[in-house]
Amino acid sequence: MTQQANVTADLIAEGEEIDRLVADVDEEHWTTPTPAPGWTVAHQIAHLAATFRLAALAASNATAFKQVISQLSADFSANVEAAMAEFLVEPPPVLLSRWRSERAGAEQALAALPPDRMVPWLVRPLPAAVLAKAGMMETFAHGQDIADAFGVRREYTDRVGHLVDFAVRTWDFGYLSRNLAVPDVQLRFELTAPSGQVWTFGPEDSAQRITGSAVDLCLLVTRRRHRDDLALRASGDVADGWLDLAQAYRGPAGEGRRAGQFAVGSR
Repeated sequence: MTQQANVTADLIAEGEEIDRLVADVDEEHWTTPTPAPGWTVAHQIAHLAATFRLAALAASNATAFKQVISQLSADFSANVEAAMAEFLVEPPPVLLSRWRSERAGAEQALAALPPDRMVPWLVRPLPAAVLAKAGMMETFAHGQDIADAFGVRREYTDRVGHLVDFAVRTWDFGYLSRNLAVPDVQLRFELTAPSGQVWTFGPEDSAQRITGSAVDLCLLVTRRRHRDDLALRASGDVADGWLDLAQAYRGPAGEGRRAGQFAVGSR
């Protein structure tokens, strides 16, 4: 799960799975609203295209990436909208083609680097393998929105392990994004993978524990499901509070999803 070749291969597979959701739909389906307020299927793909273009630049030309980042405004939402704009004006077939091209560029650039090579990124530099896991997080999250928009029930695999690892690494993002103090504790995670394997992270003797479904943790940290609709359990006050604000990305948390918006166990 930590080897770069495996991360990159799984990133490619995850992208291909989402590609299949949109590849053959009629053009009008690209305007289908998704659970993200104001975002259609086209918005989701445009965002992924813009994100992967940025990742390719970070992995291939650090100087140019830093120059682009230096020109961003302090308004996170405005930056997101500006990045998507040039993709959203394209008709669906062109948008799909451009997303495939940007995706391939990022995958190739990341695969060409040693796993531990530090790459500049939006919040802090990341090893190339970890940036690939961030790409898994983006693909999982926005792919989930598309699947929900089309009423598709996804079949998850142990590829989500990369996102779980990323979520554990970025467990403090929910606090930082809300300007809250990060608790001086270490969480223990005991999560069951789609295959039935149990993945563990953190000290065994921690009193602050998160247990349950690995997929549900991914849905939680991408804020695609409310904690009440997930098979996750917390032991300890800090762990319980973390379930309310967990997110694996920086920037505004967004509205998230309402309790009961999706049936319990619905993925």
